[in-house]
Formats: sequence, structure tokens, C-alpha cells
Amino acid sequence: MLTSRKTPGTDRLTHRTTRIALAAFTASALALTAAACGGSDKKDDGKNTASPSATGTGTGTGSGPGVQLPDLHGQKLEVAAVWTGPEQANFQKVLDEFDKRTGAKSTYVPTGDSQSTFLGTKIEGGAPPDVAFLAQNGVLHQFADKGWLKPLGPQAQAQSSANFSPGWQKLGAWKGKQYGIYAKVANKSLIWYNAAAFANAGVSEPKTWADLLKTAETVFESGTPPVSIGGADGWTLTDWFENVYLSQAGPDKYDQLAAHQIKWTDPSVKAALTTLAQLFGNKDLVAGGTKGALAADFPKSVTQVFTGSTPAAMVYEADFVAPFITSNTKAKVGTDAKEFPFPAVGSGKAPVVSGGDVAVALKDGKAAQALLTFIGSTDAARIWAGGGGYLSPNKSLDFSAYPTDVQRNIAKSLIASGDDFRFDMSDQAPAAFGGTKGEGEWKDLQDFLAKPSDVAGAQAKLEADAAKAYGS
Repeated sequence: MLTSRKTPGTDRLTHRTTRIALAAFTASALALTAAACGGSDKKDDGKNTASPSATGTGTGTGSGPGVQLPDLHGQKLEVAAVWTGPEQANFQKVLDEFDKRTGAKSTYVPTGDSQSTFLGTKIEGGAPPDVAFLAQNGVLHQFADKGWLKPLGPQAQAQSSANFSPGWQKLGAWKGKQYGIYAKVANKSLIWYNAAAFANAGVSEPKTWADLLKTAETVFESGTPPVSIGGADGWTLTDWFENVYLSQAGPDKYDQLAAHQIKWTDPSVKAALTTLAQLFGNKDLVAGGTKGALAADFPKSVTQVFTGSTPAAMVYEADFVAPFITSNTKAKVGTDAKEFPFPAVGSGKAPVVSGGDVAVALKDGKAAQALLTFIGSTDAARIWAGGGGYLSPNKSLDFSAYPTDVQRNIAKSLIASGDDFRFDMSDQAPAAFGGTKGEGEWKDLQDFLAKPSDVAGAQAKLEADAAKAYGS
């Protein structure tokens, strides 16, 4: 989406996959995002305290429990999601609080990259988890069509209606039924950079794609590998494509391609791939060259920007990178590690792409619905936000719940955007095309990274795989 994604022993760093494309923020929202992501000199290492004015809409200010939950003593609950590492540990705090309030005993199960396959196998085997967080909107549709999802109960629906805008509720619905709650999202239009590398090269944060390429060239000339790419994880490449495509082709074309109403052989796709090839095809600009990029998984793509004797200068990904940097390097976010918005391509607007995980019930029963009710509440969002690396579309959550200025400002821009957003393209696709390791778009874009000169070949393969997955 994100989101992402998951590598054993490291943080999967959503979405992966998880991803929502916020295509056209309002002018004020974009300004807030720019301020949040502009690499301010103000230190932001997670220890900042919120100002008195850093509040949301005001309905989540109470310090005590604000949502009523049933007594679930003696009941066990299995919860599945893609998160590992710090993301999993942060979510565990939410589960622990749920267990404390209800008496239930919850168990967390990571699904791995091929989430739909993992969950589908468990469901067909008669042993589904009670609740799952789906990283792809297309999977929600597929599971609902198969009758595998349980609609939200009255209490969960009440939390959804009270705390989420109609647009977010619509994303959790399918064919007239409300199935899910989007509890966790991520801004995936950020490029993180090593502040020392930029200072050494004498460059500043680029605003356009052309400026990004010039910046990368200057960084290379200074003796630093410019751009780190996690090509071993195909989902990172879908994110690169989506940002370029959304900015260059615009939201209408984006919607059409996402629904496969236009083919991947369309000239707009050719233009986006040709743009990407300006970076992917220049071995001087890619850390480790093509082979290095294809061998680097997402965690390595991040750590090699902030560790080692010759760290790279930049890496693209979401706001969830911040806690990963803090946990796995000595770099301090806001000083050593900074970020800027993904630059505008050509005459297009700067894109804002994000990722999201939707909570759904796979089993009937009071326990699953109670957890969905809690997940939709401001109580759960406040706990989750306090751990960092988290962004919520819950409009009732005080911005003061976020531990850093960067996170608070990104949250403000998200809420200010209202319903003016679009869901991540690959996450709208059938999982066989947009969300399966070694298949579909993930594999096709890895092949394109290996041979970026073959734009037509990449288009043909993408269209063949999309047509097969979409059935058209």
C-alpha cells in the first residue's frame, strides 16, 4: 500500500503493502504535509511534548475508558495481521489493554507476505482467526464475496460511525454491508534521507522529480551512493510506481488503472515506467547498482542509509520508517534522519500515497465483535499512537496522542483531507496481481528493475497478469 513488508527478525514495515492513495489533499492539508515532512531543523526524536493546541476534534480527550466492553473471561481470541517487530510490539499493547478490560486471552499470529493465501488456507481448513487485519482492500472484497467475513455488530458500527468519516467507512464496506474498520494507516509518499550525506554534498530537499535526479547526481559526485531501493521486496516497487503514476497521470487515470478499466499497455503507464527508468536505469544513482537493489530487502534498504562506513543518502517509504530507524540504527529521527514529500512529476501535483489495515471478523461471536468495537474506539487509537510509527484516520483522536511533531502534523493533514482520498492501487487489485510475493505486479516490477530499458515488455507482462487476475 503500508506497507508495508515483513522479513523474519525485522520489522515488516507495512504496508507493505497496506496502502491508501490520498490523491488530492486540500491546499491546507498539503501545506501541513510539507511542513511535517520538510526536514525541519527542530529535533524530533519522539520525546517532544504536545502543545496545548495540538488537539483533534475533542471527543477523545478523556483519560478514562470511553468505550464499554463485555466480560469475556474464559474466552480465547486469535488475531492475525502482517505486523512483526516494533509494529507487532506496539499493537500488542492494544491487545493487552483489551484483555485487561474484558478478561479475554488474545493470541497474535503474523500472516507473512502472502496474507490472502495464509488466511484462506486457515479459513478453508476450518480454523480461521477470530479477527484479521487485512492489508489489501481487494482481499476484503474477495473474502466478503466468499462469505468469509462477518458484518460489524451494532457496537462496532457505532464506534465506526462516531469516529470515522463516511469515506473511511465506505472503504470498510462491500455491496451494502459494513465489514471492517480502518484502524491503522500510513503516509507512503515520503523520502527519508541521511542529513549528513546531504550536507556533505551541499544539496537541499528536492521538490520535483527532475530536482530529485539532479540531487542524486550531485550526491553521487560527492562520493555517496544516492538512492537505496529495497527491490528484493516487490511491494516497494509498486509504491514507487504508484507515486509516479498518480502525480504524472492524475487521479482520474489512477482510478481507471486501479479498476483495470484501462490496460497496463496504456500510454500513461509507458510514461510512468519511462520516468522510473530514469532512476532505475542509472547505476550511478542506485546504491549497489541493479544487483544491489534486487538483493536488498526493505529493512536493509533503510538501514544502509543510516549505518555503515559509506551509507547511502536516500530511501523511499512511509512514516512507519521512523520507529524502524530508531530501533535499528543510531540515527536520530528529525536530526540525523529527515524526510521530504515525494516530489511532483512533470506538471503534476506532489502525490500523497498511504497504506491501511482494515480490521474484520472471520468468526461469529461476542469476542470478535468486542475487539472490533475496541479497535474502532478512541481508547485503542490513543494507546496505539503513543508507541509511535502509527497513523489513525480516527477523527476523534487528539493529535496530542502522537509522540512527535512530524507524526502530529501528518495526522493533521490526514484528518484535514476529509474524504478526499483514493485507495492504494495494488491493494485494490486481486491478491494474485497486487499482493502476492513472486507473482503479478510485484514480480513484474522486479523484472523491470532488472531491465528498465524494456518498458514495452514490462507493460505487456503487467497487462497479461492483470487481465488474468481481474478476469478481463
